[in-house]
Amino acid sequence: MLTAFARAFRTPDLRKKILFSMGIMALFRLGSVIPTPGVDYQAVQDCIENNADTGLYSLINLFSGGALLQLSIFALGIMPYITASIIVQLLTVVIPRFEALKKEGQSGTARLTQYTRYLTIGLAILQSTGLIALARQPGQLFSGCPNDIIYSDIGIFGIVLMVIVMTAGTGVIMWLGELITDRGIGNGMSLLIFTSIAAGFPTSLWQIKIEKGWGLFSLVVAAGLVLVALVVFVEQAQRRIPVQYAKRMIGRRMYGGSSTYIPLKVNQAGVIPVIFASSLLYLPSLAVNLTDRQNPPAWSQWLQDYLVRGDHPVYMIVYFGMIVFFTYFYVAITFNPTEVADNMKKYGGFIPGIRAGRPTAEYLDYVLSRITLPGALYLGAIALIPLIALGLFNANQNFPFGGTAILIIVGVGLETVKQIESQLQQRNYEGFLR
Repeated sequence: MLTAFARAFRTPDLRKKILFSMGIMALFRLGSVIPTPGVDYQAVQDCIENNADTGLYSLINLFSGGALLQLSIFALGIMPYITASIIVQLLTVVIPRFEALKKEGQSGTARLTQYTRYLTIGLAILQSTGLIALARQPGQLFSGCPNDIIYSDIGIFGIVLMVIVMTAGTGVIMWLGELITDRGIGNGMSLLIFTSIAAGFPTSLWQIKIEKGWGLFSLVVAAGLVLVALVVFVEQAQRRIPVQYAKRMIGRRMYGGSSTYIPLKVNQAGVIPVIFASSLLYLPSLAVNLTDRQNPPAWSQWLQDYLVRGDHPVYMIVYFGMIVFFTYFYVAITFNPTEVADNMKKYGGFIPGIRAGRPTAEYLDYVLSRITLPGALYLGAIALIPLIALGLFNANQNFPFGGTAILIIVGVGLETVKQIESQLQQRNYEGFLR
């Protein structure tokens, strides 16, 4: 593997792409620590150092690499783009116009991408406005910090300027991601998310060492390595459905007669179900924050006791159940067995022992529903690891190996390595995974 890395850097065009991607990632990290105009940077750092409670915004802060709670120019991170992409993807199932664009090929995909960009900017304006409104109220963004983190005398012009700067930061992040995709290595947006999450690993690990000592630190590192190996194994696992194409005579040429397969991954939904479930479970916390904390109503106290604390068994059960539900839901809307069966029939393909058409669709649906169950259970188990760590070690905020973070880091890492490997194989070099 080290030899493959060396050969990758000895290849001029591949080395240029890797260094370009690393340069963009470094620029992205630099923007994550530049404060937005009007923010009292020292007050923000004091609140962070005092370990103020930020559980409601921990997921968004994770995707922004800590930039959200520092109110930097890249405070919103990549989350508006992720949200816009998911919305557009879901709308392709509901809106016939979007579904038609998806089937038009490259031109339709380009139009959908443009819609995603417009929606990203709109969401960035809304989220930046809400973030600034929360930050102007002491104790809202940082529950344990009563200090003013935005200067009180900035006026309406200053607030508008902050919204413009944060929205422009989201646009720049979107542009940087597309630059990596076009001129670098890997998927740009995924690599920026990878950079944001990986940037917090050293701090989280060192914080565990400071609070718990070398013993627990070594145990966490060892458990993390085992967990990464397990995630890699499951992410690579797939069920291959054999497909045979019949021979066809078109003109004077013979086509078909080849064998291939349909790869159905065990984790077909990726990390999307975890994001959906986490986002919905932030609603009870938001509802509790909007009520009177001195004299909360009965329903608010019930939410506070059962659906806000991550270490409560009820919270874990609901979280796990929602992940399983959203896994089946997302797989159902992204993989259409009927469409796959029709395409196979159109080009003379069939599964050995299964009739073409409706029986093929039913067979694919049967196999997919069976392998989705272990994938859903796997996602739920990985997502519960930080919550279990909270109950055992009181280390939820500093436990890096688990949940959304480890799934994204391993998934993006594998995909990027595969892309580098494919380019090495084009030059008759050995790949990373051999």
